[in-house]
Amino acid sequence: MINGGKKMNISFEFGKDSSKKSIRNKGRNILAFPKEFVMIDIETTGLDPQFDEIIEVGALKIKNGKVIDTFNTLVKPVNEIDDYITDLTGITNEMLKNAPMISSVIVDFYKFVGNNIILGHNVNFDINFLYDDLFRVCTKELNNDFVDTMRIGRYLLKDLKHHRLIDIANYYNIVVNGNHRALKDCEITLEVYESMLKEISERYDGLDNFLISCKRVKTKLDINEIKTANTEFDISHPLYNQCCVFTGTLEKMSRREAMQKVVDLGGICSNGVTKETNYLILGNNDYNPLIKNGKSNKQRKAEQLKLSGYDIEVISENVFYEMLDFGLKV
Repeated sequence: MINGGKKMNISFEFGKDSSKKSIRNKGRNILAFPKEFVMIDIETTGLDPQFDEIIEVGALKIKNGKVIDTFNTLVKPVNEIDDYITDLTGITNEMLKNAPMISSVIVDFYKFVGNNIILGHNVNFDINFLYDDLFRVCTKELNNDFVDTMRIGRYLLKDLKHHRLIDIANYYNIVVNGNHRALKDCEITLEVYESMLKEISERYDGLDNFLISCKRVKTKLDINEIKTANTEFDISHPLYNQCCVFTGTLEKMSRREAMQKVVDLGGICSNGVTKETNYLILGNNDYNPLIKNGKSNKQRKAEQLKLSGYDIEVISENVFYEMLDFGLKV
């Protein structure tokens, strides 16, 4: 583990009811290589736990490199899913019609995970959803420590342009047919994790040497409109070297302030959605599917690019702020 080991309490608007507020007392985001853990993945209707819902949960319990138990279920959402989610995951409203509600699924999932370390790819987003639903249903906290294979990949595979699960899987020639389904993504992530462990052992002659090498790097940015005085960046930060586009009105800061924070973390800002865009950040009022009447041209373009295989996500202002806090949660 690097960068200490302190927990960070993050305020958030609780569940789907913005009138209630609570604290996420999540576990530590650790850089470690456990032999016993639970690999998790969820499918959702979006990336913001305040507005979006879980529609599938998958998990694999691992001990000494072997799968000893499996958890997998569809989850019936309160609101019907739209065509974009169906096109992305293959999950339809008909498939979800008779699925259990999250209120029962989350309790079974919590028992399945137990006290194990959690692993996953970009797993912080999964944990946010699961944490909120667990606390809403039974006032229990999902505070297991967790390991993010995307974070490991950013350190290990620095020459890769993108570090999505599919990108790292392709690097290791891992078959990804059926991805964007929870259990299949768990299986792919497990293969990725094992492949990275093997490469680390070969390149660094042991895991300890790799951990020592995971230090902040110095780099120079070439950004036209907004510049930063920073020359040292955490390459494992989810916004490092990522192209961000903002649209709509942000609630907590101006768009220029938000862009400056991205650049200060080693990210890049642009005004329009292109094939190079990694994140389209919508103001909360534009993201919320219950109050937005249709989707903007930027959002529709971003969704089409994602369906075409490009590394782009549409996120809310809330999720953007959580990403800014990434470096404080280790």
